[in-house]
Amino acid sequence: MRPRLVFVHGVGGPLDVAAKRDEWRLALAAGARAAGHSRSASELFDGSSLDLRFAYYGDLFPGNGSQGAAAAPAPEDEELARMLLEAVDDRLRAPEDAHEAQVLRRARNQLAPEGDPQGAGAVLRQVFAAGNTLLSLPGLRTVGGWTSARVMVHVLRQVRQYLARGHADAAGVSLDRRIRDRVCAELDPDGPTVVVAHSLGTVVAYETLHGHGAPVPLFVTLGSPIGMRAAVQPRMRPLPLRAPEPVLGWLDFWDRDDFITAGPELARCVAPNAASVAPVSRRVDSDGAFVHPAAKYLAQPGVAGPVVEALLSAVTAR
Repeated sequence: MRPRLVFVHGVGGPLDVAAKRDEWRLALAAGARAAGHSRSASELFDGSSLDLRFAYYGDLFPGNGSQGAAAAPAPEDEELARMLLEAVDDRLRAPEDAHEAQVLRRARNQLAPEGDPQGAGAVLRQVFAAGNTLLSLPGLRTVGGWTSARVMVHVLRQVRQYLARGHADAAGVSLDRRIRDRVCAELDPDGPTVVVAHSLGTVVAYETLHGHGAPVPLFVTLGSPIGMRAAVQPRMRPLPLRAPEPVLGWLDFWDRDDFITAGPELARCVAPNAASVAPVSRRVDSDGAFVHPAAKYLAQPGVAGPVVEALLSAVTAR
């Protein structure tokens, strides 16, 4: 039987699922070849020897992923501001230089001004102001593809919407449950599944795998916000954080220029499962202005190599 690999995307709205799956597949294949797995990469990613799935849920978010909604205040905005503030504070602990530190301090002051905010839209205005400040520094590559403050708000709001455990449908099923159901449907219920998740998808996959019964030889998290101690961790389930029992190996990859990752903190805050499996964090360094997209991570040899090895081992195990 073919080994199964499931991609779990992060935030976003409607997209061409087949095209996105191919983008990730090709990036992973390039990274695998760079890691010295040329033959295996061709067999796995260029043919039909891999059961490749893409768990898509972007259409479930309120507004169907429309970024236009980011211009109006929303219930999640206060938590959104806390999330961005935590990311700024994490970065301020070790800024690249004095200029970056100055920009970060200005953004922090905009997110947490003295006195109480006035009016329903005050928090959103603060977030927009801080976002524009961060985006004003040409050398600051931390925004990972955020081309405007509006896009930044759109991205972070989806994280908050998932963790809010609300937005129930007509049947009373919450948004987070419907999203996890999408991911669960792609996992092999009986055999091994290698799971590669990105951004918000790492939170979704983590929670989904806690209810999964079949083995996961390798769980890979890319650009994960799980390490955010104040804004994300307290709202995750189950608590305290621990590696899901089916997971036999967990690698977490982060890029210093990827703003919402909290660096290696994920490995420090997630306890091992009963098999003593715990996440191992590894830093990667991508080139270019946008480092957050999953394809940037997947093209890294250090990311792709272990994925190929896990898939080959899954074939042997069957």
